[in-house]
Amino acid sequence: MTLLTAPRTRRSVQSSDLSRHAKDVFAAAEIEPLEVTRRDGKALVLTTKERSDEDDAVLDIAAQLIAAVTINEQLPLRERLAIPYPWIGMLSKEDQERCAREIVAVARGSFALREPRRLLLEMQAWRNTAEAIAAGWGTAESAVVDQPVRVDRP
Repeated sequence: MTLLTAPRTRRSVQSSDLSRHAKDVFAAAEIEPLEVTRRDGKALVLTTKERSDEDDAVLDIAAQLIAAVTINEQLPLRERLAIPYPWIGMLSKEDQERCAREIVAVARGSFALREPRRLLLEMQAWRNTAEAIAAGWGTAESAVVDQPVRVDRP
């Protein structure tokens, strides 16, 4: 197993294309990052701010996951993850364990496939669940109705 992988190949445009066909190049960069090659300097990557912000968020999560997985191994993983992500404590003990396992599994898979945004979605889904529990959702008993309730079409 190699620790280093080859850099991802990106669609490439020349810097002259950027100046001549800016609208098309910007539209392409909104779909995926583009490598802008230059004769007089190093290649640059053109991407959206949203994607750049997501990349930063993924790196922050990765750093927290590495710290949680490697520190104080006597504690269960769910407790170690609750240190940087205290919202995990709102989940039931079983869901905390499931959350920890799923986050680590999704992180490994999404990084292996170079699709780290999947990790952002997983983290947000678990956080949303914790927020709903904290707000009291799911604690009330469900009401069973004998007859269907008709509602006006919105």
